[in-house]
Amino acid sequence: MMDRFASGLLTQAETSEYLRIPSSTLSRWLEGRAAGAPLVHSVEVSRPRQPSVPFIGVAEAYVLHSLRSLGLRLHEIREAAEAVRRTFDTPYGLVSKRIATDGIDIFIDHGLGDLRRARDNQVPIHEVVSDYLRYLTWDANDDFPSSLRLPQYPETVPVVIDPRFGRGLPVVAANRVPVQAVVDLWDAGESVEDIAYEYDMSPEEVEALCQAVVRLAA
Repeated sequence: MMDRFASGLLTQAETSEYLRIPSSTLSRWLEGRAAGAPLVHSVEVSRPRQPSVPFIGVAEAYVLHSLRSLGLRLHEIREAAEAVRRTFDTPYGLVSKRIATDGIDIFIDHGLGDLRRARDNQVPIHEVVSDYLRYLTWDANDDFPSSLRLPQYPETVPVVIDPRFGRGLPVVAANRVPVQAVVDLWDAGESVEDIAYEYDMSPEEVEALCQAVVRLAA
């Protein structure tokens, strides 16, 4: 079974492609550290082009990219990651369910809705919403995510990276079919209706998924 923390799931190039992060930026994040641990975790590989980014690292890179998109500076994210890691004694603070952001500061969740700003322990307003967390999925009683929904695909056909399915390839959330398998049939000239029948999808879902892939490749 794939270990979310210790098994390489994606190569650096695949991580960059699927998360739409420049490769040079991802390289800096993989080399960065916070509280004595990597900012984005990777694993040792014995050969070039072997998967070196475990699922937990993919999730960390996604969250880091989301926080940067919200306008937070890297040093602020690093400080918050250090605070979370030290508070909860985990090197994976960026993907803990107990961290949230309002786009200005990062907060630590001490339970029962008690969110406090990482850098000075200030209590923020109740309306703090960690929008990026909706793309991560946690199993019951698990503080770390089990899958990541890719936001570049339509909400009508959710696409996820799930280490339990597809060997790290993006898969359709509903049936765990690799996106590439659907697109390959479409490229081969199969009708939308036949593809939908093959994979227990609606024609509208197949059309939306394939059109999204075309837009991403443009």
